[in-house]
Amino acid sequence: MSFDRASLRMWEWVRVAALAALLAWTTASLGGYLAGTRGVAAMLTAGLLAIHLLAPGPSGRTHPGGWLWIPFLLYAAVNVAWVTPVGWLGWMDWWEWVQTAAIYWVVLNGVRSGGPRRGLLWCLAAIGTGASVLACYQHWFRPDWLMLHRTQLPQFIGRSGGPFGIPNSLAALMMLLMPSMAAIAFARARLSSARGGPGEGVTRSGFSVPGAGGRREGPPRPRVAQRIAAAAVLVVLAVGFVFAFSRGAWIAFAGALALQPLFARGRSVGRRLLHAAALVALIAGAGVALYSTVPLMKERFDLLVRQAGEKTRPVMWRGAWEIFKEHPWFGGGAGAYDILFEAHRPEGYRDEPVWAHNDYLNTLADYGGAGFALLAAASVVTIVRCRAGAGRSAALGIGILAFALQLLMDFHLKIPALAMAFAALSGLWVGGAWPLAPDPSDTSPASRRFAGPFQAAVALAAIALVGGWIFPRFQAEHVRWAAREKIDRMAVLGTTGDAERRVLAVVRPQFSMAVARDPSNGQAWSDSAYADSLWALVEPSLTGELGRQVAAEADRAIALCAVNPEFWVRKGTGLDMQARWADGGDCFARALELGPARAGMWYYEAYHLSLDPAEKDSALAALSFCLRLDPGFGAAQSLRQRLATGSPVNH
Repeated sequence: MSFDRASLRMWEWVRVAALAALLAWTTASLGGYLAGTRGVAAMLTAGLLAIHLLAPGPSGRTHPGGWLWIPFLLYAAVNVAWVTPVGWLGWMDWWEWVQTAAIYWVVLNGVRSGGPRRGLLWCLAAIGTGASVLACYQHWFRPDWLMLHRTQLPQFIGRSGGPFGIPNSLAALMMLLMPSMAAIAFARARLSSARGGPGEGVTRSGFSVPGAGGRREGPPRPRVAQRIAAAAVLVVLAVGFVFAFSRGAWIAFAGALALQPLFARGRSVGRRLLHAAALVALIAGAGVALYSTVPLMKERFDLLVRQAGEKTRPVMWRGAWEIFKEHPWFGGGAGAYDILFEAHRPEGYRDEPVWAHNDYLNTLADYGGAGFALLAAASVVTIVRCRAGAGRSAALGIGILAFALQLLMDFHLKIPALAMAFAALSGLWVGGAWPLAPDPSDTSPASRRFAGPFQAAVALAAIALVGGWIFPRFQAEHVRWAAREKIDRMAVLGTTGDAERRVLAVVRPQFSMAVARDPSNGQAWSDSAYADSLWALVEPSLTGELGRQVAAEADRAIALCAVNPEFWVRKGTGLDMQARWADGGDCFARALELGPARAGMWYYEAYHLSLDPAEKDSALAALSFCLRLDPGFGAAQSLRQRLATGSPVNH
């Protein structure tokens, strides 16, 4: 069946619309961070990929840049299957890589014409504009406001995150988009247009590529209206960028702007250095002006000076490096950084890092030298092939470079909306700076076909994989997360009595639902054990029976991940509930081996020891060490007071 160019371009617009909807919805949902959002995003991504594979397209080859990332994805799947100790987290981490690569593939191979490419860029700009408007609302009206009826963390009050929970994430999106909007705003306006767009020639495969046989080379010049719109968007994005008050983003963006002239084409080395020096001076002047006029910016940089650099990030970086040194070839395992960090947690460090706050070190720790080398090789080949891009392509490159520099200090690739935006803009950048050469075998430019059997099979496999395997995992994690939030909130508020009974009556079935949907989720088994142990406080007569259930659930968790200290605490608690005190002691000792600098582990050890009056002194010693690690540990303070006054300690 044959299709003209208009029909093919229409299908490109369908891809753009589907991708824009996915990006907008994910960005508006706290950046897609929550597990429930990630599950829906996975289904939408599978649908986007199916549209791309099943829609009519060229009979020619795909872009070679898309194949560069396949080796890493295959390696990552092997890593999850045989290396990682946290398989349920590993598969979710693997899917995020696959999702990012899928969006990059669709843009690179399915959005090639000039109109759809520009449309996608403007869709991203609209998303960024909306995010910046929300940031302004936070800054001027509701500093504690967050999407999805949530409240901003106290540590971020005064900084705007827009639709994201973290202000650094907003800054990352802004700096991805600002260079492209600046390139349009400050370009020379075009006075006339040619069919297919000036500077866009049509290859024999029917897709337009910059400079491929058009009337003149180079990107099409925007109209005056487009320049005005781009300038307005640029101002709004810049406001959001400033209101995020992200030191790392400011430094990364300044570095990218200063480095870009060094790679410019058609200039002598002297002119490149002079241009770079002028930009550095301009950036420094702007920084001094903002430092002098914006109090929070002054405060942020003064804090950086007082601390002689970062205070907490180096701790996380050293942990990642130690994990890599222990597992240099294949890493500690996909998604395992947070668990393995416990063995390297220094005394007095009380944060829960989750990730290393450096995507490069995080990847090195999780996937080892082999995985990092595969990613680095693909990146180097892409950069070498695209370094000569000019105009709008060069502007895309600046945003991507700034994003890459900020990855030295943050975990943007772990935030789905940022990873998606990065992938989409990378697809536009590579497609423009590394145009696909005409395929000599395609002798009939107007001849196009629907998907062949292989493409249809891949599309159906993608939908089946996500719908039958990936989505249930995210749904289970979503249910588990919501239930655990209720328990944690109950602990913070000090809920007891009937209120505690009501909360536990709700969350226990939720944990049961989570493990039923994903029996491989070790954290869900552990949390279910936690809820059942708390139920014994409201139903003391069932303590022995519940203890057996708690120990069995903890055993399931340990079988899935034997290096998580929390799982051993849950088993020890279950054994204590059965009056198997000595056996429980072995479990608490194992928890201390795995998390020696974690205050909570010493609290549970102290509680276990306090159940035997003869171990009162040992329990007090454990509590002293717990409070040395975390002087504000309220439960430990309460237990020490009870022991000191001789008050009974009940399970």
